[in-house]
Amino acid sequence: MFGTPAGPASGRPVLVVVAHGSRDPRHAATVHALLRRVRALRPGLRVEAGFLDFNTPSVSRVLERLDAEGVRDAVALPLLLTRAFHAKSDIPAVLHEARARLPRLSVRQADVLGPSSLLTQALERRLYEAGLRPGDKGSTGVVLASAGSSDPEAIAVIAHVAREWRRTGWCAVRPAFASASLPRTEDAVRELRADGVRRVAVAPYVIAPGRLPDRIAQGAHASGADVLADVLGPAPELARLLVRRYEAARATRQVAALSA
Repeated sequence: MFGTPAGPASGRPVLVVVAHGSRDPRHAATVHALLRRVRALRPGLRVEAGFLDFNTPSVSRVLERLDAEGVRDAVALPLLLTRAFHAKSDIPAVLHEARARLPRLSVRQADVLGPSSLLTQALERRLYEAGLRPGDKGSTGVVLASAGSSDPEAIAVIAHVAREWRRTGWCAVRPAFASASLPRTEDAVRELRADGVRRVAVAPYVIAPGRLPDRIAQGAHASGADVLADVLGPAPELARLLVRRYEAARATRQVAALSA
C-alpha cells in the first residue's frame, strides 16, 4: 500500500523510509505509525516504507513501483540511529543494484537519524510518559540502552550521545547495549546503583519493538530499574527529524544540480 499520491511532476522527491524489518509484527506497525505522522507534517510529500528484511514491500519493490509510475527522483532515508553496517553496506548495496536496473530513477541516500537533539528530546518524552518529572533529572541516573553494534563508529556515537545528554541535567547517563557490545542494560543499572544513584531509569534508544528491545526491558526488570521508558516509536520529535533529514538530502541534490 502506497501513501500520499503524487505524480512524477509533483516537484519533490518521494521519501522512501528504509526500515530494517522484523518478524515481530509490532515493528512494521510502529514504522507505519511513524510514517503517518510524517505525512501529517508534510501533507504534499509522498512517503513510502521499504524494508530490508522480513516485511514487505522490500526497498527494491518500492523503487520498482515508483519507476513504473514515472517517478524520477527519490530520497532513501535509513530508519537508523547510527551509521553501522546497515547504513554503510546493506542499504548502499540495495540502492546500487536498484540504480543499475532503474537508470531513469535517481535515488539519493539521506543521512541516518542520529545523533540529534531531537532524539534526546524524544527520549525525555518517553521517560516523562513513564512517570518521571522534569524536576527528577538531578536525582535520576539514566541507562541509554541501544540495540548494540560491532561497529566502533556506532559505539562511539552512543557514548557521545550519553555524554551530551548528561550535560542537560541528569545525575548520570550510562550507555548500554542489548547485543554485540557491553555493558548490558542490567549491568549498567547495577553500576549506577553501586555509585549511589538514588533513582535509575532505562531509556531504550531504539525506534521500534522487537527482540532486542525486549531484551532491554528484561534487563531493566531483572536489575530493578525504577523506570522503563517505551521505545521511541512514532514520537513527534522523530517524525520532525525524518523531515529534517529528507530536506537536507533534497537540498544537497538541488545544490549539486545547480553546480553541474
